[in-house]
Parts: sequence; C-alpha cells; structure tokens
Amino acid sequence: MGFFEKLKQGLGKTKSSIDEKINGVFSTFRKVDEELLDELEEALIMSDIGMDTSLEIISRLRQRIKKENIKDAEEVKQALREEIQNILEVCDNSLKLETKPSVILIVGVNGVGKTTSIGKIANRLKKDGKTVMVAAADTFRAAAVEQLEIWAKRANCDIIKKEENADPASVVYEAIKKAKENNVDVLICDTAGRLHNKKYLMDELEKIQRVIEKELPEADKESLLVIDATTGQNAIEQVKAFKEVSNITGLVLTKLDGTAKGGVVIGIVNENKIPVKFIGVGEQIDDMEIFNSEEFTKAII
Repeated sequence: MGFFEKLKQGLGKTKSSIDEKINGVFSTFRKVDEELLDELEEALIMSDIGMDTSLEIISRLRQRIKKENIKDAEEVKQALREEIQNILEVCDNSLKLETKPSVILIVGVNGVGKTTSIGKIANRLKKDGKTVMVAAADTFRAAAVEQLEIWAKRANCDIIKKEENADPASVVYEAIKKAKENNVDVLICDTAGRLHNKKYLMDELEKIQRVIEKELPEADKESLLVIDATTGQNAIEQVKAFKEVSNITGLVLTKLDGTAKGGVVIGIVNENKIPVKFIGVGEQIDDMEIFNSEEFTKAII
C-alpha cells in the first residue's frame, strides 16, 4: 500500500470528522460571503484545530478571497487546503543525521507510544542502510526496558540497558560509549515520561541532554516529542511543557488511525513552529511514515 493510501486509511476518522463539518458548510452556502467564512471558522474550531489557528486560517482565507476575487465555493475549499498546507510546511521536517554517531532523543508522557515509535523509527533507519543502537533510559517504569527490548529485536538493532531504577543518564553515557566503539550511525535514546509536571523527571531529561552534549558535542541531534493524536487539545499543553526543558526539533504523531482528532496537529505546528517528522498510522513495525504535508492535507480535506 502506498503512503497516500495508507495515510487516507489511517486518517479515516479524522477525515470524516473534518470533511463532514467542512462539506456541511459548503453544501449550505452557495455564495462566498462573510457568513460562509463564519461557519467555516466554527467548523475548523470544532475539528480540534484550535481557536487561534482557526482564526488565523480564516483571516488568510478572507484576504485571498478579496485579492484573488474568489467567487466559487470549490475555489475557497482549494484555498483552505493550501492555507493548511502552508502552516504544516513552515519548517523543514527532514532528519539531520549526518554525523556518526547521530543521536535521536525520544521524549513524551507515558502512554503516547514512545516505545513503539522507537522500534518503528529504528526499523525505518535500518531499511535506509543505517546501523542503529537503542538506549533504554526509561528506567523508572516497570517493564519499559522489556518492551523496548522486544521492539529492538523486531527492528534487529542492539540495545544498551541497566537494571530497573538505574540512573537514566548513566545508561545514555554507556550507550554513547558503545555507539562510538561499534561505529554506530544512529543512537536512539528512550526517556522516562511520567506526568510532565513532575519536576524530577524534567531534571532527569536535562541531565541526559547534558551527557549527550558533553560526550558528543559535534554530533547531529534530534529531539523528537511523541504526541498521542487521540488526546486532542491536551497535546498542545504537552508540547509547551517539554519545550521548556528540551530543544524539540520535531514531533512524532501516533495513534492517528484511532482518532477523529488528527486536526490538532495543524494547531500544534502553527503555535510552536515545530515540524511533524513522523506519523504512525497503524500497529505494524512498518506503520511509521515520514510526514508529508501535501498528502496529509489531501487526506483530511
């Protein structure tokens, strides 16, 4: 199945939710006027895109209608697609992994799908011909290391681990040492993710980042925040919390296939100017796709 087909299938619930609301507006209004824009604005807000971003999209749409003298509802819909795509394209979403080793730090609250995302990203990188090592630095959660081991095995990559409750930064230190010794291309580090308002967890994250910075000052580093799309607007708060302690370079959006709230990604990218780098649209190890804004927009509208 091609990316677009997989995406369309995975975004089925989000698509029917957004499409239903937007098509409902266009079927009611034949004329392109202020009333149409008001209804569209409401439809976007109701689609989890968020108040501020919805207002911004409609404001840009209003300017385009005037400037381009748009009279046809179908043209308004096309302009809407373009405006959403422009938001999603605001940042470069390619992975910067040129150095050897490069580091990917995976952060996020518990339950968002960090472990499965690591397995799927490792699998993608392996398919691209890279050697991958995983550091099991989520030492606080029972069974976190075991779960990661299962995914590392599936992706056929080495894992560095210590006993439960070991110092997470020491696991990362050990993994960096091994990655250098074994000439590994990419080191992916898991981190703890209990509630983000627990200060000590954020302190641990900062400690891990200091170790990476000290041991690999010249290395390419990606810090990817995993977001569960089913949480909708709550995801925006998670981004804010993690941005305070980590230089988030990209987002990994999971569980898109199980929710109608996928529209939240538009608001998150617009408010934070952080690109989506991967999206998960299924349970299998191959169900992690590099984000494509044009395909995403086409799949939801």
